[in-house]
Amino acid sequence: MTDIIYRQESYDVVGCLYEVFNCLGSGLSEIVYKDALKYEFIQRNISFEREKEFSVPYKDIILKHKFYADFVVYDKIILEIKTVEILTDLHLGQCINYLKVSKNKLAILANFKGEGLEYKRVVL
Repeated sequence: MTDIIYRQESYDVVGCLYEVFNCLGSGLSEIVYKDALKYEFIQRNISFEREKEFSVPYKDIILKHKFYADFVVYDKIILEIKTVEILTDLHLGQCINYLKVSKNKLAILANFKGEGLEYKRVVL
């Protein structure tokens, strides 16, 4: 059996996701869930950065366009929040891009649309 990367930290993050979903349900906009997650992270003393900016180096320059991850939790987990009908490869690709530019190894992609919370771990 393989080890799960950042097991406890992932458990903490997913616990916050479920707490927010249990309190708010589905159908709200992404920003509402992000605000609620910020509250949960603060209440649980979980370190995070919101809307973390990542630059993309190319040869000897930094490219003009940047990436903005919804959250970076514990300084090592990218957390991307969605409210879409279904998660697609495009959403997974977004997480992979964030992992590549951040040099992090784990992203959690969470979707608050639908009857239940959906989340996926993306490991690079």
